[in-house]
Amino acid sequence: MFFLPRRRKSTKAYDYKTEPNKTRLIKMKVLGVIPARYGSTRFPGKALADINGKPMIQWCYESSLKSKLIDKLIVATDDKRIFDAVKRFGGEVVMTSRKHRSGTDRIAEAAKKFKCDIVVNIQGDEPFIDYRIIDKAIDALKKDRTVQVSTAARKITDKKEINNPNNVKVVFDDEFRALYFSRSAIPFNRDSLKNVSYYKHYGLYVYRKNYLMKITKMPESRLEKTEKLEQLRVLENGGKIKIVLTNKDSISIDTSEDLKGVKKWLS
Repeated sequence: MFFLPRRRKSTKAYDYKTEPNKTRLIKMKVLGVIPARYGSTRFPGKALADINGKPMIQWCYESSLKSKLIDKLIVATDDKRIFDAVKRFGGEVVMTSRKHRSGTDRIAEAAKKFKCDIVVNIQGDEPFIDYRIIDKAIDALKKDRTVQVSTAARKITDKKEINNPNNVKVVFDDEFRALYFSRSAIPFNRDSLKNVSYYKHYGLYVYRKNYLMKITKMPESRLEKTEKLEQLRVLENGGKIKIVLTNKDSISIDTSEDLKGVKKWLS
């Protein structure tokens, strides 16, 4: 079904230019997938880590379920313990291979089981992700047919985050299309200019399903291997990634120390 969208005013987060390929919206089926493996290197079994009486995967599932644009939400796992935990709290879950090297490969296997046009990769270690960030990223991909992937970022306000290699930074053009992602501080402020902005990337990805299947068949790219960032495979192979901006922060749990911090924050 085709329909003409209402005109919108520009937002602070991002602005869509008026282009012919953005004037019509098509109803697209959206599948949300939360990849969750048990064998995390830094925090084994973190998907089942207890947070105020609920496993972390349940917090992530319930936060994502608030999305107004996801038609179906599933967890994709390689472990029966996680599978059973999701079933217990009433979530939908599918088993996937243990051989996958990345969450992208895992969600691609899961997505093959469902009819959909768009696939959302939601990180299972971000239990309090704001559904509005998810919906902005989905909306961006629906409206700009020239891009294959969308993701999110926020402006860095704490200078300590800029040089932290665990915080991935992104630079983008005037159309909010990613130019590069790096663990280094980009852009490099050679002349110590004032008011230089840095943006932290969220580990959230929205793919066109056919493109997701395509990139999982590509070999690791040169820059991807160097930075250990999968999204660089898209850029190196000529793909376009749309960036949506948000002022919301997201708490990622990568270690047991992170978990202690979250519990303290909740209390």
